[in-house]
Amino acid sequence: MLSIEQLAFCYPHSKNRQTDSMLFDLQAKPCEILSLIGPSGSGKSTLLGLIAGFHQPVSGKIQVGECEIQSLEPAERPVTIVFQEHNLFPHLDVFTNIALGVNPSLKLDQQQHSSINQTLDDLGLADLGKSMPSELSGGQKQRVAIARALIRKHQVLLLDEPFAALGPALRQEMIELLKAIVIEQQMIALLVSHQPSDALLASENTAFISKGRVISLLPTEQLLSESPLAEIKDYLGKS
Repeated sequence: MLSIEQLAFCYPHSKNRQTDSMLFDLQAKPCEILSLIGPSGSGKSTLLGLIAGFHQPVSGKIQVGECEIQSLEPAERPVTIVFQEHNLFPHLDVFTNIALGVNPSLKLDQQQHSSINQTLDDLGLADLGKSMPSELSGGQKQRVAIARALIRKHQVLLLDEPFAALGPALRQEMIELLKAIVIEQQMIALLVSHQPSDALLASENTAFISKGRVISLLPTEQLLSESPLAEIKDYLGKS
């Protein structure tokens, strides 16, 4: 279980954000993707950054299983994050980009080589190991980024709008693939998206974030169709 309790964070004053002061409470369980939706600037990406260790909270707790991680350095946390920008190294082939997730020195044993090849196969990239990023489509690049995250075998997978640049059919394909992998590897996954349709497809449950707070966490269909909260109705254009 991923448990976030009274996690407080303050940004320096910014006119581009809904709020500078945030306080999060949230729980997510293994083998499912919990979607996070809400207006731009409401704190979704900030929450992921706090879990990953890119931001430091003022107070509160982040717990994965029995371990509190809020004071750990990012590299020490059992957390991997995938961004909208896939951040592949353009001068390295697909295999090597993924291998960096295993060992930054690229010194791999035979088991690690086999694991990378299996991940390539699982993500439909088996024939692209020697290809360069410039030779890949947008969907293929995002698959490589996800493969690099999965190969680390961490308990928590954070996804910050990873499918935003993909068309509807490819988004659906990637979400279905991701759901299967999360179940297979018993991961805890959080997905930030601006598309309610992504949440409907990916998640049994969805959290709505507004002004630095999780104001609702419900079954996805119920949150999107039945919530009486004005913030959610405004976001969905149902006011």
